[in-house]
Amino acid sequence: MSVVVLNIVGLTPRALADMPRLRSAAAQGFTAGLDTILPAVTCSVQSTFLTGTLPTDHGIVGNGWYDRDMGEVAFWRQHHALVRGEKVWQTARRTRPGLKVANICWWYAMGADVDITVTPRPVYHYDGRKSPDCYTVPAALRDSLTAELGPFPLFDYWGPRAGIASSQWIIDATRRVLAEHDPDLALVYVPHLDYDLQRHGPNSPQARTAARALDHALAPLLAALDARGSTVVALSEYGIGEVRRPVDINRALRREGLLNVYTQQGMEYLDPWTSRAFATPDHQLAHVYVADPADLPRVRDVLLATEGIERVLDEDDRLKAGLGHPRAGELVALAAADSWFTYYYWLDDDRAPDFARGVEIHRKPGYDPAELFFDPADPMVMAKAALTLAKVKLGIRTAVSVVPTDPSCVKGSHGRLPDDPADGPVLLCSRPTHARERFHATEVKEFLLSCLDDDAAAT
Repeated sequence: MSVVVLNIVGLTPRALADMPRLRSAAAQGFTAGLDTILPAVTCSVQSTFLTGTLPTDHGIVGNGWYDRDMGEVAFWRQHHALVRGEKVWQTARRTRPGLKVANICWWYAMGADVDITVTPRPVYHYDGRKSPDCYTVPAALRDSLTAELGPFPLFDYWGPRAGIASSQWIIDATRRVLAEHDPDLALVYVPHLDYDLQRHGPNSPQARTAARALDHALAPLLAALDARGSTVVALSEYGIGEVRRPVDINRALRREGLLNVYTQQGMEYLDPWTSRAFATPDHQLAHVYVADPADLPRVRDVLLATEGIERVLDEDDRLKAGLGHPRAGELVALAAADSWFTYYYWLDDDRAPDFARGVEIHRKPGYDPAELFFDPADPMVMAKAALTLAKVKLGIRTAVSVVPTDPSCVKGSHGRLPDDPADGPVLLCSRPTHARERFHATEVKEFLLSCLDDDAAAT
């Protein structure tokens, strides 16, 4: 027996309607609404699930933030020490010292005090090439998974090709970890719904197709968990809402003389060191860093005058919203329900940095959902992509310049608290014990501890 937590990204009542196999896993248990946190993004919400606290305490104020000590915008870091607070398995081990835990692709996996780890980790070659791979604990697990399943499909995990293949690999890896290592608690990240719901919107035919495809892929795992007598918990960090308007928050700050850039080889780069204010956009929320407190009223006025920005949180508002951590911006901007934030800071596409047209999650000073698309304005884009892939397979260093800088293709986003419960996250459990109508994200840790206690009592 065990407790297996499936973090199914973007799972909402709307998506669940097209997932009969997942619904059947909770037929003898329950389905509940799940109230998420601000920001409703992966890294922040997962950290709340695991610690039972808000970003004010655990420190994960988004998928990235401006590191004031390093003077760098840092998105999608992986070290577990970034998350403050006692995690669910650490609390459980006080009474069950031998609790065996597996983390399969949840964020901040590297360096975590768990027994089994599987997480995407490319090979960053000396010449600049990047090859798909994963990092595991124990180290030998990487070799056995790769031998059985092939290399982790990195280019199907994020980018224009992102699709079911990466979730299928994770699901298959989970089945092998459960069979060979028998953890008491397994945390499994399943990202597939994230892709087409952002590309096409949650009400699109493609969204329904994605839900059905994922439900089919999950079927063997759900059957195996049922045969093992495992408790299955499925939940999501957020729901994805329809959007129509990208908001260029950094361009608004630049036009007012608040954001500075520097130029190299004709390309413009954000200059955080001399800027009076700049934003690190993250879906529908943006942390705005203001160097001089005297500029706060002016920056706030600029933001509130920008179409698509609904609200600006000051220090008191941030604290009330659970974002009272030093990593947060001096101001936090929230997009309107139909809007989302781009990271763009250049005013002329001819001056954009070369990484703007590629998949480069670490160099861009904010999240870029346009990375999910091949540039529709480039008639040669598919030929370029095929040539690039051929070069990569031959070991030739090359750039992948196929991503659009026109963000109008993006139709779904998240990050703010949902206005409609149908677009909010859900929690399913295969056992009826501890059933409730709604949970808050901060209550998930205690719920999982109760599930582990039930599992121990039944063993």
